[in-house]
Formats: sequence, C-alpha cells, structure tokens
Amino acid sequence: MLFKKKIQDCVIIGSGPAGYSSAIYAARADMNPILITGFQPGGQLTTTTDVDNYLGFPEGINGNDFMKNCKKQAERFNTKIINQSVNHVILSNKKGGTHRIFLDKKKCIESRGIIVATGSRPKLIGINKEKKFMGLGVSCCATCDGFFHKDKDVAIIGGGDTALEEANYLAKICQKVYLIVRKNYFKASKILQYHIYKKNNINILFCSNVTEIIGDSFLEGIKIFNKKKGTTQTVFISGLFIAVGHIPNTEIFQNELELDKRGYIIVKKGKTMTSKPGVFAAGDVQDPDYRQAITSAGTGCMAALDLEKYLSLYE
Repeated sequence: MLFKKKIQDCVIIGSGPAGYSSAIYAARADMNPILITGFQPGGQLTTTTDVDNYLGFPEGINGNDFMKNCKKQAERFNTKIINQSVNHVILSNKKGGTHRIFLDKKKCIESRGIIVATGSRPKLIGINKEKKFMGLGVSCCATCDGFFHKDKDVAIIGGGDTALEEANYLAKICQKVYLIVRKNYFKASKILQYHIYKKNNINILFCSNVTEIIGDSFLEGIKIFNKKKGTTQTVFISGLFIAVGHIPNTEIFQNELELDKRGYIIVKKGKTMTSKPGVFAAGDVQDPDYRQAITSAGTGCMAALDLEKYLSLYE
C-alpha cells in the first residue's frame, strides 16, 4: 500500500484551478494535501492560449503558464503531487470514515477527506483540425475567448441553451455571428430564442453541419453543408465556438456518489458537500452553468474550508 497505510486527511483528485485552489487552502490549514493530477494535468486551461479574464492579470496570461503558476504555488505550501490517474474509488458511508482511492491494483491511498475536482470536457463534433486548432481559433467557451474576436465574424455550433447564450453574447461584440444548428429547430428555451431572433447580426443556419475547417496553422474559415438544400457554402471567420455540451469527468464516481441526469456531482446548495460524508466536489465537475476558471478556483477554496470544518468534528 502507498504511504505505508497512513490515513490521510485530504486527497484532491484533479489539477485544474479548483484542484490547485483547494490544495493551497488545505495545505495552509495543515491538512497535508495529496493532489492526483489525472489524465490532463492542469485541466482544460492547458489547451487555452490566452486567459484574459482572470482577476489579477491585467495583461492576461497564457493558459499553460497560468496552470504552471498554480502548481508552483501549491508546491510552495508542500502539497504532494502525484502525476497519475485514479482507477477507482471506494467511498465510506460513515461519518468520519475512511475512503479508499486506487491508482492501480496495488497502489491505494486511504483518506478521511476527498475533494473531487476532476472537471468536465467539451463534447466535440469530430471533424478534422477540430482539436489541432483548439485555442487557435476553435474554442468551447465564448465567455473565455469571445473578446479576441471583437468586431470580427464568428460561428457557433449548437442549438441548445448554451449555444444561444453564447450567440447572444458574441452578437454584442462581433460583427457577424453564424449560428449553425444541426436540426431544423432550436432545443433552447423560448426566451433565449426570442432574444436571438431580435439580433440583426446573427445568421441562423438550420439543418446544417460544419464539414471542414479551413486553415493551415490556425482557423481561417469553415465549410457548411445544408442537408435540406443539399448545398455547401464557405464562410471566412476568425472564431469557431463549439457549444454542443460538456461531459463531466465522473465515470469513477457513478456508483459511489449521487449524480444528476447529466452526470454532474450533486452538492448541497451553496456548499460543496456531496452525498458521502467527507467527500466534497469543486469546479466544473459540479457546475454545469458557469464553467469559468475563477468560479472553479472559488469552489476549490470552499471545498477546502468545508473539509477543514468536517475534519474538526471527527478528530
């Protein structure tokens, strides 16, 4: 067994802003946190070129550099970082009980407290250059990256609430917005549809798919196929926003924690407590709405404070 069977106070699963924020607060509270980075150390921000909306960086910061800074700060407070993924967990139902985190068949960490910060991943549409140009014109977050396309032409793929919210946001700052919808109707709420139809610079393309991304080193345009007309058109844009949903990284918790119908961890309202005592959730894994680095970091702080209070009751 890893760590000579010593029972830990705090194990953090995930290494995005939520994970590192909780690590810093947990370390400063003498919980000696262990952070397990997972399959994508640093989380989604490592695929973002510039972070321009995080408080305290007036000139913005590269996503990779930002996450390296977070890691260094956590290490400064002696957070132990393990560059592995969690294979499975066995969570106790008992207050003050011990949870077991398995890295593989032989390595297991036992802890009275766990902070789940495994995040979520965007659904992609599966076309060539989609991943290659992520951060180079392709994005899954208009709130994060829309500013870089101010007064330019952009496109959004999706017909649900998220897509229409992002289209509404981009229409305020961009010259033209192409809204590409696979079906012949919106899935979004009526009020969102109402606002979209009022915007003069949104061009709605129903029954349409993006079939090709144009560009060599970065996004320059896209080809759009209209299934109803059987025609293909090329539009030149500076940004393509994919808004067809997110998938929370909760596969290892499906039989251990209470999840909603989309797979997000359910937490107590206004808190980070999950359905198991001593297990807390922070960041995108419990937040289908905001999905911002700054809100993830905030809930990471909350989770560490909630865990500290929980441990004080069972010393």
